[in-house]
Amino acid sequence: MQREFGRIGECAVHAMTLAGEGLKAEVLTYGGTLRTLEIETVQGPIGVVLGLPDLDAYRRDNDYLGVLVGRFANRIGGAGFELDGRRYALSANEGRNHLHGGQLGFNRRIWSVAACEPQRLLLHYVSPDGEEGYPGQVNVEADFLLGPQRLQLVLRARTDAPTPLNLTHHPYFNLAGDPSVPAAAQVLHVPADRYLPIDDQLIPVGEIATVAGTPFDFRLPATLDRRRVADHPQLRIGGGFDHCLVLADDRRCSAELYSPHSGVAMRMSSSAPGVQLYEGYGLDRSHPELGRGVCLEPQGFPDAPNRPHFPSTILRPGEVYEQRIVYQFALPGPGADWPAVQAALNAAESKTFVMSPG
Repeated sequence: MQREFGRIGECAVHAMTLAGEGLKAEVLTYGGTLRTLEIETVQGPIGVVLGLPDLDAYRRDNDYLGVLVGRFANRIGGAGFELDGRRYALSANEGRNHLHGGQLGFNRRIWSVAACEPQRLLLHYVSPDGEEGYPGQVNVEADFLLGPQRLQLVLRARTDAPTPLNLTHHPYFNLAGDPSVPAAAQVLHVPADRYLPIDDQLIPVGEIATVAGTPFDFRLPATLDRRRVADHPQLRIGGGFDHCLVLADDRRCSAELYSPHSGVAMRMSSSAPGVQLYEGYGLDRSHPELGRGVCLEPQGFPDAPNRPHFPSTILRPGEVYEQRIVYQFALPGPGADWPAVQAALNAAESKTFVMSPG
């Protein structure tokens, strides 16, 4: 089902509704934005992502609520990089640095609908050579697919010239479904044994540090509040959690999140080497009515084009970029212990494996 959500000049923006067993989503063609995601429970539907009421609110938004991010998720220091002996200058939209693709990144573009079915939506966008300073024309697809209590998003891209590419999805999760319940009260597990320390501009300093003995160690599940150490220098710099966690090679998933209040649990899986953990403190100023949400952004390492020892984020002609992100939900119930949360997620996952068409 689709409806007109608003217009930008002569261009209509549509809201596309997908419905699967136990899960319902609404995706906008503006920014590929996941506006709503509801899971059915015995108490009724619970909305698990933060969203805005209308198109004007999304156009004013600078917090990337629910959007597709590109060409490059996270930050590139100095808004520039060198590639194959040539220096490229990017748009600087966070001080002197480049954030989430620049002034008019993929989140500010109207995507075309390539396919729409009751449980599947395929969006397409062509990023022209020179957009925001990046080289090459990039053809991007975002393939949303609903299964029973599962949302899968596959991001694919091809280029006609070498370019950095680091796509991600930016929903804010509060599985309680209630803005009065702090997002930091959710229990988080991230199988990451290292993280990227940042400088005072939130750019990685280049070190890949162990999480042991730091607030960034979520290898055992804990709330953000429990892990928070107010005087930790890295948390003081960022104003809270806003760091890339480096996933362990032997991980089973990328992250797990659970609300003891609603009883909803989520397991996120991706092939990306890192997850940006952001606790949404910027929403306190821009969208106080929403409360906070936790962002878990699977991605390559920030500032990778300027850090040769980081995993490469360069896409070249003839290569196909693909990142598959799976959000698996389950209902272990309120106040469950962690083994019960894991058991519920395992049971849900075993029943709902789906492959993306095409």
